[in-house]
Amino acid sequence: MNDDTIRLVTIGRILRRRWRLLAVLAVVGALVGFGTSVLVLPPRYTAEASVLLPGQWEARELLTQVDIATSSAVVDRAAATLGWQGVSGAELRDQVSAKADDGNIIKISGTADTPERAQRLSDQVAQQFVTFAARIAGGGTDPATATGTEALRKKVAETNRRITDLANAADPGRTVESVQARTELEGLRTGLQDAMKKLEEANPATTKASMVVMGPAPRPTGAAAPTRTQLIVAGALLFFLLAVVGHLAAARVSRRLRTEPEIAAALGSPFLGTVDVPGEQRGHRPESRGSRARLRRLLGIDTRWDIPAPQRSGDEAERRIRYRRVCARLRDQLPAPRRLLVVVPEGDEVARRAAGQLVAEATSDPLLRVVEVSVDRPIVPDRDTESGALAVLSAGSWTAGELAGIAEACADGGHEVVGVVVAGTVRTRPTRTADRPSDEATPALAVHGHATGDSA
Repeated sequence: MNDDTIRLVTIGRILRRRWRLLAVLAVVGALVGFGTSVLVLPPRYTAEASVLLPGQWEARELLTQVDIATSSAVVDRAAATLGWQGVSGAELRDQVSAKADDGNIIKISGTADTPERAQRLSDQVAQQFVTFAARIAGGGTDPATATGTEALRKKVAETNRRITDLANAADPGRTVESVQARTELEGLRTGLQDAMKKLEEANPATTKASMVVMGPAPRPTGAAAPTRTQLIVAGALLFFLLAVVGHLAAARVSRRLRTEPEIAAALGSPFLGTVDVPGEQRGHRPESRGSRARLRRLLGIDTRWDIPAPQRSGDEAERRIRYRRVCARLRDQLPAPRRLLVVVPEGDEVARRAAGQLVAEATSDPLLRVVEVSVDRPIVPDRDTESGALAVLSAGSWTAGELAGIAEACADGGHEVVGVVVAGTVRTRPTRTADRPSDEATPALAVHGHATGDSA
């Protein structure tokens, strides 16, 4: 199986076993997105007005007009005309944008908190842009420029009349000199007219017609991005992804031991075998009481997700064979009388049930006494008549440091850890009642209890 397959299987396991938690976190993310849309990013509306620039325009000239449309000179005039209380030109500049479109069209966008204000803003900026552009282009609004142009036209007309008078006063073709003079005067008249034509063509007020606002901006019917719906969906998706990534990161950095050789090495004792514990309904667990436990059960975090799903086992008779084999290995390993202290980590419900079944199958040979030891402050009762200690625990629940602490506590109590038994949950099948007599199913007497505060 490649790495990609493993990742997909892991993500699928998270979705199956943590779907309640993921759903709750997605709802929380949606609420955060809703709060953001109300407090941080309220709905905004954008209207767009179009301004037509007749004539031939180069790309760089269009970019210049775009900069003019969003300049402070234009926006400040629009803000003064609108007269919105508490809104300055500097604030409106952040709400106005422009771009050059195909066909020499400048599209001016205005954004506001209501559709009406957005429409008014874009219309007003477009009107102020046309007025300001006409002014800087010299479109008849500058008196000095208009006076100079008119004086130049009068001077040209006067010069044309003078040329006509000189041509009429010359000898009409009687001499070669008169013919040359009339030809030079006509050439001077033609050159003067060409120069005046080029001068007028060079004037931006005459080469390009006035800009035109192509009607009022359409009133927006929907909010601009990010909308409230987008923020809610984004918040839910973000929290969902963060939860999945958090599960993957926690599993990657987890130092809990999952394999039998690692567990045996951490305890420094031989591995005796694995035993199966039938899966138990959650409502029957002793630790399933209390508000915190009910909350964990409601969110589906009361079970481990990072371990494979329980495999289907055989019937009761097949499971008991595993326990008998462990007991047989203990008999072969220990001299008589065989008395052992069965150490179970506190909180390991699977191991506790496995230890109880192991006591039942041992039938006093060896004689087993079960104690639960806290992994935070492990304390094991002092050695009495026991020949050693047997560690029973489930895989994937404890780190190497925690197991080393239990091994040290056993050593302080004078117990040698003679073996390790790993317990795992399985899915059960119907029990075969004819394999063993019913009296053999009765558990043998065993002493179950917690480790006391006896010193080592």
